[in-house]
Amino acid sequence: MKLISLALCASIAAITLAQAQPPAPSPEMQAARQAVRQSCANDSKTYCADKKGREAMQCLRENSDKLSADCKDALSKLPQRHPPS
Repeated sequence: MKLISLALCASIAAITLAQAQPPAPSPEMQAARQAVRQSCANDSKTYCADKKGREAMQCLRENSDKLSADCKDALSKLPQRHPPS
């Protein structure tokens, strides 16, 4: 009985951990992010120097009217995330 309980607990823990992992970005998403990093490097330094990660992306989007054409183009190719309903 103890062995069954232990196996059940291990299974529940494994399922919980598997669900907690965010899915890996697709190769297309990785390529789009790399294009943004390259195309927006100067704009990011100019307008969002104190930001990292998601905050930097949000900052770039908030300053879209000031960005270089290459940066705007790269940002436009990023898939937009839709919040869960």
